[in-house]
Amino acid sequence: MHHRTPRTALLTATVLTLSSALLLTLVAVEWGPLLTLDEDIARSTHRWAVRERGLTQVFRVLTDWVWDPVTMRLLCVGVALWLLWRTAAWWTALWLVLTCAVAAVVQQAVKAGVGRPRPVWPDPVDSARYAAFPSGHVMTATVVCGLLLWLIHRHGVRGARWYGAVAVAVVSVVGVGVTRVWLGVHWFSDVLGGWLFGASLVAGAVLVHERHRGPQE
Repeated sequence: MHHRTPRTALLTATVLTLSSALLLTLVAVEWGPLLTLDEDIARSTHRWAVRERGLTQVFRVLTDWVWDPVTMRLLCVGVALWLLWRTAAWWTALWLVLTCAVAAVVQQAVKAGVGRPRPVWPDPVDSARYAAFPSGHVMTATVVCGLLLWLIHRHGVRGARWYGAVAVAVVSVVGVGVTRVWLGVHWFSDVLGGWLFGASLVAGAVLVHERHRGPQE
């Protein structure tokens, strides 16, 4: 099965990278239809967030603690240490940590390059710093969950445990995107950018791993 992985990963990474580049271009040139869509979604979700204070508070806890980039990166480091302890898979552990580090650098570089302002509200329900595009929360969750899912599948986890892992990953990646838009700190296209950039990095990382993995991995 593994001999087909590099070809699939290359094709997936190419498609996702081109999609990311297209979205980045549309955001950078402030393409009208995209901005209109972002504003329409933002106005609706902000209105709901102001009205549904209880749900908004739940979303703040989830986005600040459960799906926060620091939490996700600590999870990544924890899995890397577990791999070293249980299997001595040094290359996979190093690859996991380095991919998360690269994702953080890419995320900050794109944010600085685009410099997109975040939504501004007269009655905000939350706040965030730095530029908006892409969403760092979403990109980090996508990278970490994507890498861990691939590792779980690669190590033969199937059945109920596999479907449970997929469910947790999907809820986390989609859920964090919902919270960022709901709380009014990101535009929808910021979230979409986080998904695309994150997924393209995962596909590229899988390609690197399969081409350079250690003999026991």
